[in-house]
Amino acid sequence: MRPKTLAALLLTLCGTLFAETFPVPGLPFAPLSYPCFPAPETPRIDGWIDDPAWSAAPWSASFTDIEGSLKPSPHLDTRFKMLWDGEGLYIAARLEEPQLWATLTEHDAVIFWDNDFEVFLDPNGDTHHYFELEINALNTLWDLFLVQPYRDEHSSLNGWEAHGAKTAVGLEGTLNDPSDLDTAWNLEIFLPWQAVAELAGTSCPPRSGDYWRINISRVQWTTEVAEGNYRKVAGIPEFNWVWSPQGLINMHYPERWGLVWFMDAPSPDRAWEPSLPEILPAEEYLRQVYYAQKQHLLDHGSYSISTSELGLAPFHHRGKIHLPRLEATSRSFCATLETGDLPTLVITQSGRLIRLPLR
Repeated sequence: MRPKTLAALLLTLCGTLFAETFPVPGLPFAPLSYPCFPAPETPRIDGWIDDPAWSAAPWSASFTDIEGSLKPSPHLDTRFKMLWDGEGLYIAARLEEPQLWATLTEHDAVIFWDNDFEVFLDPNGDTHHYFELEINALNTLWDLFLVQPYRDEHSSLNGWEAHGAKTAVGLEGTLNDPSDLDTAWNLEIFLPWQAVAELAGTSCPPRSGDYWRINISRVQWTTEVAEGNYRKVAGIPEFNWVWSPQGLINMHYPERWGLVWFMDAPSPDRAWEPSLPEILPAEEYLRQVYYAQKQHLLDHGSYSISTSELGLAPFHHRGKIHLPRLEATSRSFCATLETGDLPTLVITQSGRLIRLPLR
């Protein structure tokens, strides 16, 4: 068996299906940021975003296609709000929808077979050990925990439960009734910190000034009316609309998610202006090493210890040039990036990004 074929087979056995190339996001690294302010009072979780508490939360940017500028903009608007307190995270969203439709009623069903709203959370930003919540217009919830992204190993834990979570949906129209034109569906989610604290890998509740890797997605199917009911149009794939563009059709690239900042109360005299944490470009550089190594494995059946062979330029930081230290065997690799003033970063073939404390 040729090495390239063997490598592809090994990746397939790990739950991925990349025959010729390892998928690399097609957009520059530019995650969006959202300021999550304290809830002035506890929002009532009833599916309607009319509690006074929500006035303290800004609306997010409208969703874009999952591939961002590579694809046309969505034809329906989607936005969300977030708040937090010592008990948990509050999420509200409004999804424009002229045809309210949902079918799945069983908890932990594969909700994205309906139109849905999805929340992804990677509290410590290592791209492993993250959470996913999906909800449809029937207020049916799918909650799961992923040990690793599917590209690294198929390891979703469907039995994980977001204990204490509350969800509600408010419909601006009539559900599953093609005889009229609807407007939107609204939803609210309360995710208690105690539901994620054990697996978060970081301070939970977060501290003021912390940020979590989070992204929000909407799956939208094209439907038609048949025998008085909605049904999906055969052969037309779903739309995937997101808050922070992924650059490829795959939500399970946590390194592409946006940043949600847990803030103190907003200042009335100045607008909030996010700045990209200084360590993120270094993390993104090491992620490029990971992509290049996976592609090298597909092309040559092995990993490399040469940045030039991988087609990687040095990393530039504060006017200095840094090269990663590469170690490799036939089945594994380790890349280490040290700048002296940032935590040392390590990534291996597992895909997990590790931060080591400054010496």
